[in-house]
Amino acid sequence: MEGVVLESGRPPIPDHMPPSADTRSADSVTGGGEPGPATAAGAPANLQDGADPGAAAGRDSAQHRTGLLTTLVLAGLTALPALSTDMYLPALPEVTRSLHSSASAIQLTLTVCLVGLALGQFVIGPMSDKWGRRRPLLASLSVYVAATVICALAPTAELLIGFRLVQGLAGAAGIVIARAVVRDLHDGVALARYLSTLMSIAGAAPVLAPVVGGQLLRFTSWRGIFFVLAALGLLLVLAVWRWLDETLPPERRRDGGVGQALRTMGDLFADRVFTGYLLTAGFGFAALFAYVSGSSFVMQEIYGASPQVYSLLFGLNSIGFIIVGQLNGKLLVGRFDLDDLISVGLGLITLATAALLVMSSGLLGEVGLVPMAAGLLVLMSALGLTQPNANSLAMTRTRQAAGSASALLGSSIFLMGAVTSPLVGIAGEGTAVPMAAVQVGCALAAAACFVGLCRPWQRTGSRTSP
Repeated sequence: MEGVVLESGRPPIPDHMPPSADTRSADSVTGGGEPGPATAAGAPANLQDGADPGAAAGRDSAQHRTGLLTTLVLAGLTALPALSTDMYLPALPEVTRSLHSSASAIQLTLTVCLVGLALGQFVIGPMSDKWGRRRPLLASLSVYVAATVICALAPTAELLIGFRLVQGLAGAAGIVIARAVVRDLHDGVALARYLSTLMSIAGAAPVLAPVVGGQLLRFTSWRGIFFVLAALGLLLVLAVWRWLDETLPPERRRDGGVGQALRTMGDLFADRVFTGYLLTAGFGFAALFAYVSGSSFVMQEIYGASPQVYSLLFGLNSIGFIIVGQLNGKLLVGRFDLDDLISVGLGLITLATAALLVMSSGLLGEVGLVPMAAGLLVLMSALGLTQPNANSLAMTRTRQAAGSASALLGSSIFLMGAVTSPLVGIAGEGTAVPMAAVQVGCALAAAACFVGLCRPWQRTGSRTSP
């Protein structure tokens, strides 16, 4: 079948076909999928069984080049979307006054950037599968720098809105290609650990960006913030040019145009296990979006937190996500099955969101700020288990279309979060029930997709031992 090829070199297995001893090796992933055959020594087969020896050797040699500088470049690329959307948030009132515009119009500059980040991944991911990682990345970052400079000089709100969309479309290359590069270089345990590190950085960026932006406003205007973002983009262009080697050799690139890219994505969706992990991660991220969208109002207006206390709690929750993500990558991955870690994370998320719903509904009487904050801390921390491991297992399903897979993961997450966020305020300003209800729904949907599509029990010995 033309399109997605799993790590074993075979196409995804249709659900109606019983897995044979030969085809089951495609699902002997580091957790997840149907049972795989044992090797002659009795150990489970892994994803590298049946893989192209030349490609495997190239990836092994590339792993030795994944040093500190490469990690820093990938971290910068991963953080770029969050910095682009959040760093200028403290300056929104100043932008409104400066451009003589309405608050709703300036808020639109944030919306179009998020839309660009989601849609850009659909384009750039397949481009990187066809032309390699470096050329699309360098081109996109160059467009990002130019668009950001125009944003800094924009004389009207309409021009700012238009080039914020361009900025988002181009900035999407950072996150989608960074994830594809990690997939090119790593398999199994190393892949899960590396993604945990990058996702921890991605979780820290939205917290640090408004703080950095607020400090920059002490020395410059909102236009200066965009010039700083442009300088960061230019620095990433130079860093990619100097330190990030091409990780997708020509023999592993995919020919074809838009039609082929759409067929590739269709084949990825046809892989039940890939789709299960995608939806598990997507609904988990939607619960996070519900928290980001509703927590400011809930914690301050309903439970009486001051802006300073709210900022402290928001930072504490983000630190919980980062710490658990680092523990996952440094200590848990390689010692425990990734599906087991996802199961624990989903269980904690479900319990936390259920507790938040019970407390916000008044069934336990009036509860204070501390119990609600504790529930949100458990929710955020547990996402440090589910998100990197679900992304890792989804990316492990394919090697030859890693760019398209990364694009589907990133875009789906952004789109699901964007759809979920408005539901938080659907019942008005007098209750926290909508936020908690949306989070419970997301948690249950993530668990249902994980159990119903990934079916982690259908495997034998697919442990994540190095």
